[in-house]
Amino acid sequence: MNVFFSDEQEVPVDGAALRGFAETILVAEGLPPGTEMSLILIGPDQIAEYNRRFMEREGPTDVLAFPLEDLVPGAIPAPVANEPPLTLGDVFLCPAEIRRRADREGFVFEDFTFLLTAHGILHLLGYDHDDEAAAERMESREDQLLAMIGRSL
Repeated sequence: MNVFFSDEQEVPVDGAALRGFAETILVAEGLPPGTEMSLILIGPDQIAEYNRRFMEREGPTDVLAFPLEDLVPGAIPAPVANEPPLTLGDVFLCPAEIRRRADREGFVFEDFTFLLTAHGILHLLGYDHDDEAAAERMESREDQLLAMIGRSL
């Protein structure tokens, strides 16, 4: 698995652990070796700009996911010989906003950061929370993935 990781903000975060968790998720979801994605940590101003420009929402948010493929949860495309690897897209996390929300809602910052990492990656894989059934499926998978690394929320 190829997880590009970049930390472009100031809140201390265990980037190696987040990157490793992203790889764990890709393996657990059955993605082919060589699958690519980006996990990028950015500050509140930058994520607010992305939120406004791409989501048409005002203000900073904690996570944004930009899938490059139109995937269905659990239906992973087979690798094609002599073709580039599957590239999923980008997940942007804003640790400052994650901390703010974690403090407000009574979560442990590190656990909440891992949850939102899983949340963003699942969006790249076609999961969503547009209706109650889809939201329950996504939340259940997030809980399973967190449990794989001994975390919970």
